[in-house]
Amino acid sequence: MVKGLVADIQRASFHDGDGIRTTVFMKGCPLSCLWCHNPEAISFEKQELFYPEKCIGCNMCDKGCYSGAKVICGKEMTPDEVFAEIKQDSPYYTNGGGVTFSGGEPMVQKDFIKEVIALCKSENISCAMETSLIYYDEEVLSSLDFVMCDLKIWDEDIHKKCTGVSNKTIKENFIKLNKLNIPIIARTPVIPEINQEIDKISEFLKTLHNVKKYELLPYHPLGLSKQKALGLEINEFTVPNKEYMKELERYVYIRE
Repeated sequence: MVKGLVADIQRASFHDGDGIRTTVFMKGCPLSCLWCHNPEAISFEKQELFYPEKCIGCNMCDKGCYSGAKVICGKEMTPDEVFAEIKQDSPYYTNGGGVTFSGGEPMVQKDFIKEVIALCKSENISCAMETSLIYYDEEVLSSLDFVMCDLKIWDEDIHKKCTGVSNKTIKENFIKLNKLNIPIIARTPVIPEINQEIDKISEFLKTLHNVKKYELLPYHPLGLSKQKALGLEINEFTVPNKEYMKELERYVYIRE
């Protein structure tokens, strides 16, 4: 039986699609975005996060950390085990709610995701995905009710410098995804220090008729504490203020 490496399952989420959702964060991502707010989901292996400020010096680490100073990210689960958690929230999936597969990059574990989606569809549970679109699989993507995907930076060289990968394939996959007639919510994280050319991103997305909404997401520093807990290099950026975001509003849009 195929197993997946799950970073976390967040219940009663309001930020990963319409309605109340259960978000399944898969572990592993080929991108290494400097501003990533889920750095614990980048590695394809289990990891330990250490928060020294929570350590109470009990010397019982071998029996498990009771203070939350040491946290293991990454749990092997079967599709049935993940679905059992999703199903617990099914009474709340009204007004467009359901499950969202996120990460990391959920498409790196597409065979696992495929089985979980099949279980959800058997119970008429809506399925969505948050993806970088670095990978494209028509069978998986066409089984979703909608897709949320990022076009982070327009310039290929800057994109590669800041994420570790080219955006050429991502742009091509946006065009492929558009042909599946699935609603697409496109997003760009706004980082003032990086020249993202949001005007060019917006114009490109307007050529894709199934991009129903284009959102700009202001950078937030939620990933910093986790970068530190993982022993990673700290990459801190400026949080854009309301005036900065207001200037960019002309590039966002919603299609009926």
